[in-house]
Amino acid sequence: MTRLAREYQSINLAQGFPNFAAPAVLKEAAARAIHDNINQYAITWGAQRLREALARKYEQWYGLTVSPEREITVTCGATEGMISSLLAVVNPGDEVVVFEPFYENYGPDTILADAKPVYVPLQPGMPLDLDRLRAAWSPRTRAVIVNTPSNPSGRVLSRPELEAIAELCRRSNALAITDEIYEHIRFDGEHIPIATLPDMQNRTITISGASKTFSVTGWRIGWILAPAALTDAIRKVHDFLTVGAPAPLQEAVAVGLDVLDVNFYRQLAREYRDRRDLLYSALIDAGFRCTPPEGAYYILSDFSALAPLAAQGALVSDTEFSIWLSREVGVTPVPGSSFFRDRGEGGASLVRFVFCKTDDVLLEAARRLRGLSSGPSNRPLRSAEAATRIGLQS
Repeated sequence: MTRLAREYQSINLAQGFPNFAAPAVLKEAAARAIHDNINQYAITWGAQRLREALARKYEQWYGLTVSPEREITVTCGATEGMISSLLAVVNPGDEVVVFEPFYENYGPDTILADAKPVYVPLQPGMPLDLDRLRAAWSPRTRAVIVNTPSNPSGRVLSRPELEAIAELCRRSNALAITDEIYEHIRFDGEHIPIATLPDMQNRTITISGASKTFSVTGWRIGWILAPAALTDAIRKVHDFLTVGAPAPLQEAVAVGLDVLDVNFYRQLAREYRDRRDLLYSALIDAGFRCTPPEGAYYILSDFSALAPLAAQGALVSDTEFSIWLSREVGVTPVPGSSFFRDRGEGGASLVRFVFCKTDDVLLEAARRLRGLSSGPSNRPLRSAEAATRIGLQS
């Protein structure tokens, strides 16, 4: 969809990368590390300084005591953290519970580990159906993937929901593998690492990273917290997959963790809340049906009411609608079926928009989207002037 946005000089609200600068302290630290010749391999499981900074932060944030020597592994992003974890702890024939809609990699990662994904719905604005969750569990369940705040649903799982998941893990000796990459981008509820619940730290693999919090998606610095025995297996897989994450960027993330205080994280959440409200309002005005996300920076939206506008009365797929919106309106989303197991059924009337963009980009996207409500004959489409102003044209 990013390629499509470039082709149509459309506003890219598809791929989840910010278009604004990372904190200066991180950029300066990265440059300093390069000039200080920290340019060779770091220790495979992560630079000492970063692992120690992470141990301090998890103690401060969540009261979790983690050994930087034996329980933390630095990876090439949280995405690598997930596949390394699954390959390390899941055996052929095992089952892994995956909440649907899901970040695109969870299902394929499970299959690559020769396991079977078992899907449980987790829709925007809807509570987790605990009865369906229990029904999905079986004697073959090895793990559950928990993504909170969630991409793409925007759900922040509540304490009762997490406690129900934890109880199932304890009863069956299953693992919770958590993706907490959006832990600091949250608008409602609280972030509760499932590892902090009773008797869960010893059966939880916690995955997170710097990409979203520090707006450095291209740096690929993620991390895994896990009990020592699991960490030993994870590190072996990680070594064979990627050897190690970029050494100077690890040093820079360590500086960011040490220097940026609670005010940085509060401001991050406030600014993302404003961006969310801006885009959500425009989507509702345009005729989409959607729910304000509780966390992360995505809005999953139903375009059913707009489908006739896109196809002159005929039914259109989520992919066809996404292409039409990109070409004709100048705003590019992701087809919703990307986040469901059955691309022919799940997400067929959904698209996902991101709001990790500066206000000028979101305001122009809002203007274009609101034009949909005025009908095909007089709706204001994008203008070359506006495209140039926000840097969409070369």
